Amino acid sequence: MKYQIVHETGGRMRVRVLSGLTVAEADKLQFWLERRSGVRRVVVHERTGCAIIEYGSPLTREGLIEQLRGFHFDQLSAHEVASIHSSREINRHYEEELVMRILWKLLRRWFLPPSWRALFTTVRAIPYLRRALQCLIHRKMQVELLDGISIGVSLLRGDYGTAGSVRFLLGLGSLLEEWTHKKSVSDLASSMALNIDRVWRVRGTEEEQVSLSEISVGDEILVRMGGMIPIDGEITRGEVMINQASLTGESVPVAKRPGTMVYAGTVVEEGECVIRVLQVDGESRYDKIVAMIESSEKLKSAAENRASSLADKLVPYSLGGSALVYLLTRNATQALSVLMVDFSCALKLAMPLSVLSAIREMSDYRVTVKGGKFLEAVAQADTIIFDKTGTLTHACPQMAEIVTFGGQDPDEMLRIAACLEEHFPHSMANAVVRAANEKQLLHEEMHSKVEYLVAHGISSKIDDHHVVIGSYHFVFEDEHCAIPQDEIERFNAIPARYSHLYMAIDNQLVAVICIYDPLREEAGAVLRALKSLGLKKTVMLTGDSEQTAAAIAAEVGVDEYQAEVLPEDKASFVERERASGHTVIMLGDGINDAPALSAANVGIAISDGAAIAREIADITISADRLEELVTLRRVAMALMGRIDHNYKFVIGFNGGLIALGALGLLPPATSAMLHNLSTLGVSLRSMTNLL
Repeated sequence: MKYQIVHETGGRMRVRVLSGLTVAEADKLQFWLERRSGVRRVVVHERTGCAIIEYGSPLTREGLIEQLRGFHFDQLSAHEVASIHSSREINRHYEEELVMRILWKLLRRWFLPPSWRALFTTVRAIPYLRRALQCLIHRKMQVELLDGISIGVSLLRGDYGTAGSVRFLLGLGSLLEEWTHKKSVSDLASSMALNIDRVWRVRGTEEEQVSLSEISVGDEILVRMGGMIPIDGEITRGEVMINQASLTGESVPVAKRPGTMVYAGTVVEEGECVIRVLQVDGESRYDKIVAMIESSEKLKSAAENRASSLADKLVPYSLGGSALVYLLTRNATQALSVLMVDFSCALKLAMPLSVLSAIREMSDYRVTVKGGKFLEAVAQADTIIFDKTGTLTHACPQMAEIVTFGGQDPDEMLRIAACLEEHFPHSMANAVVRAANEKQLLHEEMHSKVEYLVAHGISSKIDDHHVVIGSYHFVFEDEHCAIPQDEIERFNAIPARYSHLYMAIDNQLVAVICIYDPLREEAGAVLRALKSLGLKKTVMLTGDSEQTAAAIAAEVGVDEYQAEVLPEDKASFVERERASGHTVIMLGDGINDAPALSAANVGIAISDGAAIAREIADITISADRLEELVTLRRVAMALMGRIDHNYKFVIGFNGGLIALGALGLLPPATSAMLHNLSTLGVSLRSMTNLL
């Protein structure tokens, strides 16, 4: 790529692409740059052909220049290109539409004679008059009736200027609402897009983990319980229960058997299956998400529904007020001044725009909110419940040590454990696999079919030996494994401050893997900040031992904790809190958190947690920093404050206009102008960032 460095300071460079940028090329360049190691922030402007790049270690100035020089727009794979979705094209379309409308109105005013302007206004008013007539025919008292009457009465009085201004401002408001809605939906859909890099490809009896970009039509991939289906396809082997909530909104899992279709973004809740790939691009998944969001009632918060309902309920009062003024004054001008003002436009425009803008703003902080009602619940919440592993602690726990029994070799036991655990994307499993890799222990497939029991462990066969690995409850109580008699004291001496994975072969304990969860540095500060923002109760639930839980709870500063809980226990705790009248936020990242996430008023998942947790959750935050929880609470509270302010402003300002019009102090044209300008103003303000 040929480019010119326009400006640069330490860690920041502005470059201009000499050939210019199309919308598609700007998206590709931004997509490519954001994935370079060391690039911290990128903004690409397609109109000027410029890219602003902020970078740091390990990327140097010379390295960035060399990478830019070697970039070509056609070097992205088909899968990568298909996964690029931005609101850039939407913004370009509506920016041009807005400019053209304003420019066309100015040209009409400057160059068209009055008679031609009157004709144009009359023709363009027909849709508004038609909708008003339909309201009358169907006996519906809706805001469209007021719009039509306002424009119609102005036309009958020969006041084409007022009629034209009312029509123009109504059209402008609709355009801004449509723009914000589509951009918010697009941003939301993009953030809900798949986050899968590698999959298990099946060839004959062999499985190999490959990059998703290497998968082509006709390949077969294996998806196990708790995994997200990355590509549309047909099941060839296995029977599974699929959670399709991301596409259909239904929460009940659906049974899928060989010969049936499954779709990208759905989650395997039970069983495992082999899928033959039918298409590899991401368009179908993205389009389905957009369609789901646009039709979903989840986008409607209670505040939006109240605003829409109130708007229609006020229509009869506006009509009645206008008629009453005419009966009292016999002055059509004063009556029309009242009719020109209504509460409905601002209420119906400002509330949805506020909510959608808040959702869009949260996406800038890498927080995905699936609907306005969840922001409302976050603002009202008084209790927050945390899972421990991957939430209050880092999602990348580390192996502290491995204690072996029966004379087993520690490296060999770690190799076997990694071979089993690599199939399941849980944080403790990742710690085992990472420890084996760091020791350069090759853990090639050496086992038969793996059975995974949620929140318990893994069972498999290796050379006719029965191998299990998992929790104490699973290994010793469910599987009835035993500790070598001469090593019980050694077992009891294992430090309790660690989380433990127990592995047994043929019902004899062979190893205990000690896992250390580094506490997130920001966890304590985040909990204190949430308390300062009105959350009254903080709780930690964990499957870890009492000793581990007590140590973490004391360090992080939660009000209450429970240890050694099962998934159903977490969900039961959430339900009890809600039954006590609390509004509950649940934060988790694992398969075992899914029931509790579903039971809470608001379920929040970590972005690199289990796929099923992300699907069930109402909100997803990035895995980098917990401060996003504080930002989420602040935005949610600010949103409720903005909605309350909008209510008061709309009622107060428009009520004042009605009073001034009824007294004859404001002519109809001025009432209409002030009313529509106030509607436009409150709508534009509702589109601004809350923070």
